[in-house]
Amino acid sequence: MKLWQGRFEEDQDPVFEKMNRSLPVDAVLLEVDVRASRAHARALRGAGVVSQEEWKAIDQGLESILKEFTPDQVRSLPYEDIHTFVEAALAERIGDAAQKLHTGRSRNDQVATDFRLFVRKAIELVNADLESLELALAEVAARHPDALLPGYTHLRRAQPIRWRDYCFAYVEMFRRDRERFEQSLGRVNVLPLGSGAVSGSNFALDREAVARELGFQRVSANTLDATSDRDFVLEFLANGAIAMAHASRLAEDWILYSTVEFGFLELSEKVTTGSSLMPQKKNPDGLELIRAKAATTAGLLTGFLSVIKGLPTGYNKDLQEDKEALITAFQNIRLAFSVLRLTVLSVEVKTDRMLEAASDSFMGATDLADYLVQRGMPFRQAHETVARAVRHALAEGKQLSEIDLTRFSPEFRGLPADYLSPSNIVLRKTR
Repeated sequence: MKLWQGRFEEDQDPVFEKMNRSLPVDAVLLEVDVRASRAHARALRGAGVVSQEEWKAIDQGLESILKEFTPDQVRSLPYEDIHTFVEAALAERIGDAAQKLHTGRSRNDQVATDFRLFVRKAIELVNADLESLELALAEVAARHPDALLPGYTHLRRAQPIRWRDYCFAYVEMFRRDRERFEQSLGRVNVLPLGSGAVSGSNFALDREAVARELGFQRVSANTLDATSDRDFVLEFLANGAIAMAHASRLAEDWILYSTVEFGFLELSEKVTTGSSLMPQKKNPDGLELIRAKAATTAGLLTGFLSVIKGLPTGYNKDLQEDKEALITAFQNIRLAFSVLRLTVLSVEVKTDRMLEAASDSFMGATDLADYLVQRGMPFRQAHETVARAVRHALAEGKQLSEIDLTRFSPEFRGLPADYLSPSNIVLRKTR
């Protein structure tokens, strides 16, 4: 069964049919397609297109489809797309009344409505995942409230920081990600149904009532735009790519921090693998896959943006690619955040090793310069003075705390002995 077959005499070539068929991808829209069709059927009843009895038969028939089928069951059936399957399955159940369901709508406004419903739910689920990850980071921060580690710039030791501040840096990133998704909902929550193929419907459908039934905030203002608008898909992909970039940065940190060379973290065996050759290996595969999925998610955004930028006004079949891009990104994001949350909650923090690294007194060089500034020396001169002390210590193979700083400025005579301890360096900082 094809919804457009009447115009054609020949059958499709099987190779083209395989390319054109989207059911393996859009089967996930089963629930939202049925929901939207039930709302449309109610609008048809209000417009006098179907009788009360026909509407009841359509509504009950659609409900029965959801009870009988799952997306996985539908995916391999011989239909072009989810809309064709639902209409065919309805006809098998209620007969001729099913032929009236598509009155006043096109697959163009139908799929746009379905996909907005799907994306709205996807945002809700992703935001719940993000919030769970934030809570996990807060929990692991609270386990070691006083732990110190080096803060890095250019992947070189910069200044000592608190472990909890490190964790909450990522909480801030993921909180912004949640805000971006939340702010996009207002643009997702627009009803296209009733726009037809391109120029509206010839039937007096109560679009406002349909919007209320489906939980949309408003109806689309322009039918030409409504059926071809995929900004909400691009926005989801962009927000997802940013969130995955943050996840990838955390993954990269922890891959490094869990090496023998750093030794700050011990990853759980629940999220690591071994080697088929080297018995000693414990590999951070979960974090590496998160890093890779961040790249593929960014690629999905770039790919679909490239699809959109060359389209003429109105619906084009190129837009069928929106679902594969978004659904793949959605699956990547949810899986990555789930694994990252498990990694965070199961990590062992090596506070002694972190403190040892944070005790590198060269990371107090700025504090020494500021000490001189507080005694009246201009900062640029203080910077140069401490830089000479740093060069001397390096040449001597000593820590900055181990050399006689008064050789470089008499102002250092009153410097407290523990001035360069990591805890004091951290305590002096305003935040």
